[in-house]
Amino acid sequence: MSNQSIDVLDCGYVKLVESYGGDESIVGAARMSTGGEFKGWDSDAKLLKYLYKHKHMTPFEMCGMLIEVKAPIMVFREWQRHRTQSYNEMSARYIPLPNENYVPTIERTMQTSSTNKQAQGVKTVDRDAAMGFISGLKYDYQRAESLYQRSLEDGVPKELARLILPVGRYSVMRANANLRNWLQFLTLRMDENAQWEIRQYANAVGSLISHLFPRTWDLFCDD
Repeated sequence: MSNQSIDVLDCGYVKLVESYGGDESIVGAARMSTGGEFKGWDSDAKLLKYLYKHKHMTPFEMCGMLIEVKAPIMVFREWQRHRTQSYNEMSARYIPLPNENYVPTIERTMQTSSTNKQAQGVKTVDRDAAMGFISGLKYDYQRAESLYQRSLEDGVPKELARLILPVGRYSVMRANANLRNWLQFLTLRMDENAQWEIRQYANAVGSLISHLFPRTWDLFCDD
């Protein structure tokens, strides 16, 4: 399953780099306490369910995955609050970031929430207002890119030229975590109160996990 890639938003993706262990690894780790090992799913499916339902989560740290993510910087700033993951992100100190910026759809721009304060506007967004926002956003993206490129050409250090880059600019990172911490990430970022954009990435991460650790994923979804 290595290198499986899932498209997200308009220019982003989540791609599996590598994984280690599997559902069997969880059971095998749990049986270490009694000197045992994985016996087969006919007998061990109940043990896996017991471990998960009763929050015995240490064995779920014995497997995991490394992924590559292309996302707007604003998504990374939320994502990287999860300090149980390890990250390495493309640095605009060393290379210019490609001219790719997140442009939400009209439908997304009109999407507000009556319960989530972060997703509320001062009033309902109509279609004309949404189109105006998107048009202005594209214009400012172009202005920022023009200044960025001109600054680089004039010899401004890359670490300063990047100051003009918006949080909608796409960047790329790798993120690594064990399964326990991926599930915690999904619990928070698949929640309806999480920002819509990071929920799309969380759904893609969940799709990878569902293929790599299908029995654990079923338990997660039933929880």
